Amino acid sequence: MRKFLLGFSFLALFCSSVIAADGLVNVKSVHTVNVTADRLENVLESKGMTIFARINHAAGAEKVGKTLRPTELVIFGNPKIGTPLMQCSQSIAIDLPQKALIWEDEKGQVWFSYNNPEYLANRHNTQGCEEVFKKVTNALGKFALKATSQ
Repeated sequence: MRKFLLGFSFLALFCSSVIAADGLVNVKSVHTVNVTADRLENVLESKGMTIFARINHAAGAEKVGKTLRPTELVIFGNPKIGTPLMQCSQSIAIDLPQKALIWEDEKGQVWFSYNNPEYLANRHNTQGCEEVFKKVTNALGKFALKATSQ
């Protein structure tokens, strides 16, 4: 548990604004939704991550005659990390691969949100994967920082 908090503290020091609540980490972005998602894809590709999908929810809403503020979901992962987590607790597979939700709030602020690894560890009663979760926490923090900052 302490290792997760240290990883989160690392992220909080380097991001201009980080909010953690209800199992989500929310990081303010200085970019638009589209640019933030593009930047995330670039950093993921540079790190050898697999990008499974990028879903533009606002475009989907438009197709059915509805409006939605810019909202995109990027689904990504790496079996080298995900598999050990599933070996520790197979039910965590419901929350994998990783997801990043990039969205604009009612005030026009863009946010980069992702599942807090500590929350997932607790949700799935995961034991024996502390080092893997530490890597995930650090990686997600770095991905968020690169996607959201100047």
